[in-house]
Amino acid sequence: MEFAPALRPARLIARYKRFLADVITPEGETLTIHCANTGAMTGCATPGDTVWYSTSPRLTRKYPHSWELTETSQGHWICVNTLRANTLVHNALMENSIPELSGYDQLNAEVKYGAEHSRIDFLLQAQQRRSCYIEVKSVTLLQQGKGYFPDAVTERGQKHLRELTRIAENGERAVLLFTVLHSGIEDVSPARHIDVRYAELLVLARQHGVEVLCYKAQLSSTGIKLKRPLIVAL
Repeated sequence: MEFAPALRPARLIARYKRFLADVITPEGETLTIHCANTGAMTGCATPGDTVWYSTSPRLTRKYPHSWELTETSQGHWICVNTLRANTLVHNALMENSIPELSGYDQLNAEVKYGAEHSRIDFLLQAQQRRSCYIEVKSVTLLQQGKGYFPDAVTERGQKHLRELTRIAENGERAVLLFTVLHSGIEDVSPARHIDVRYAELLVLARQHGVEVLCYKAQLSSTGIKLKRPLIVAL
């Protein structure tokens, strides 16, 4: 996925009200930009770090600029726009570049399913194959050299694990796909120290047949692409 038009850099002043951030451009202009990430963004929003932002051509937007990437003082690249994770996975599925999820001929997104009235990110189907339900999660939390998910207590994420577990128990394929959007992360674990219930449900999900996959993205100011698998240590 390439950024077009090109992203522009600015220096982060502060993120606030979850959805907003103030930045200062190289020309000295202060901008308020939109932040699509509703999470804690621990380590992703340090004042002084470089923000790379996109600009929408839509004139009706109150905040036309969107925070896409953070370039930290340690040299790490982080995609903070969580909406990009699904775009990356969609592109990879269309290109059959995730071997574990290749060989299907139908791809649908945001399909309603489950006892708890959820929507699955992607549903893969093919004749004479089990349907494959894929839930996508983006990983950006780096602590003590390791990657973790989630970065805050997530009741929504817990619900998704329960739904996937039911799918697996019913004989269909259920896949939790972690997309690593932080250049410094090389392995991923459930964040027991943040959401112990999520970690417990993840272990139970895998025991009941939910497949846990993890792919890391290559990130730069020009584009992002899922590149290689990583290990998930439960």
